[in-house]
Amino acid sequence: MEKEKVQRYVASLEQVIRNAHLDLRETMTQFQGFSQRVTMEETVPSGIITDIRRTYKGIQDQLTKIRGVHQLLESRYRQYYRRDSLRDKEISEFAFLARNMYARFESMLQETEGKKKPRDKEEASDVSKQSASFPWFHSEENQVTLLRNLRDLYALDYENRKGLDVDEKRRVIQDKLRSLSLFVLSGEGGVIDTLQSRIRLREYDIKERYAMDELRGVLTHLREISLTEAAMVIKRFVDSREAPKLKCLLFSIRSQEDLGKEILGSANDLLRGTTSGQLRAFPI
Repeated sequence: MEKEKVQRYVASLEQVIRNAHLDLRETMTQFQGFSQRVTMEETVPSGIITDIRRTYKGIQDQLTKIRGVHQLLESRYRQYYRRDSLRDKEISEFAFLARNMYARFESMLQETEGKKKPRDKEEASDVSKQSASFPWFHSEENQVTLLRNLRDLYALDYENRKGLDVDEKRRVIQDKLRSLSLFVLSGEGGVIDTLQSRIRLREYDIKERYAMDELRGVLTHLREISLTEAAMVIKRFVDSREAPKLKCLLFSIRSQEDLGKEILGSANDLLRGTTSGQLRAFPI
């Protein structure tokens, strides 16, 4: 019985690899299309730069997932697992090709930046300084969204849901404190896979598969909310059978300056000091 359970688990991990491989193949096609639109003679639109970096980040995330599952299978379930050499070869080729294309893109971009007028460089530097903060997400798009939500925290409002008998937008009390809750959920890859597919967030919330064994996200609160209430939201995401296998960190922030606090940079150390099944909340 135990052997059958292990075999089913191994089969689920192999399915994760197959799905990630198919996603990787599709993302590589997209990445090659973006790269072909960039030449040394043309000015690269900012939108294309964002698309290329976001897509390359997606490729790296997929490769990280595949490597993580391979490592788990090789180290714990080698006797139940047979690697697909043709698939592994294609994945390695994708990794090599993506790395080379991205290196050429960055080299071209640096050369283009070098031709800019000094005033353009100063303006770009000012924008960079304004957005400097702790990178809670790997994805540049998610990090930009986080910064924008922090900046616009008191301007955000929920739109009406269609089909409800509501004449006006949901009103939000402006004199109450608003905040964001940053969360980290860490556990076995299979549990994180389930959580990632199950969690359904609202319009201004964000989630990201940060690593094979880690899911990060942000909850946007348009009213005053305690860490205890935020923790209850996180617990609703987690099945009672999964809770003992997970570690969770929760941080409450109210401004972009909070993202620069040292405690956020220590999230990995805090996770190592957290026991399975424990949720730790930190006001900032």
